[in-house]
Amino acid sequence: MAEKDIKIRIKEVAVDHFNNNGYHGTTIRNIAKDVNCSLPMIYYYYNNKKELFDEIIKKDYFDLLKKQASLLDTNNIIDFYTKFINDLNFLSDYDKKIYRLGIKVYLCFDGDEELMGIMDEWEKTIIPRHHQILKPYLKDEKKDIAVVRTLVHLLETLIESIIVKDRFLTEEEIREEISVVLSGC
Repeated sequence: MAEKDIKIRIKEVAVDHFNNNGYHGTTIRNIAKDVNCSLPMIYYYYNNKKELFDEIIKKDYFDLLKKQASLLDTNNIIDFYTKFINDLNFLSDYDKKIYRLGIKVYLCFDGDEELMGIMDEWEKTIIPRHHQILKPYLKDEKKDIAVVRTLVHLLETLIESIIVKDRFLTEEEIREEISVVLSGC
């Protein structure tokens, strides 16, 4: 197996283990066993389990979020959010697992204090970020924050359905839900 392939395989197996057993229930020994490589091979790439977990969350998870956001066009706000959610249906299995793991850390179900702190800081940007996106479309300043908060809660629910519950939502279902919240935009 090529060097790059081994590192990819280690991360794929680790993501499965972290999703199934949690951070504390996962061991490097079990990852090595399922990758069919030696412990020193894993330690060649990662100094410890925390470094492996951190790379998956800090790099892969946030890279996935950035990639999703970069594919969006804000010409029509309902299309923008519909596409954002609908694209989740078509993530690779591996990307869905990374996303699911990121959600677990975000909800403080897994990870360590450092990662939870990073997620807390990221969470503080969610409402302002969506408010900035929606600002040109919002017509009633008094209701702006209610619309933004409602939309964010809806997005979280839709993401949970697709990523955590592994349900396929049609583009029409997604558009209908988002249109209800953004009907005045």
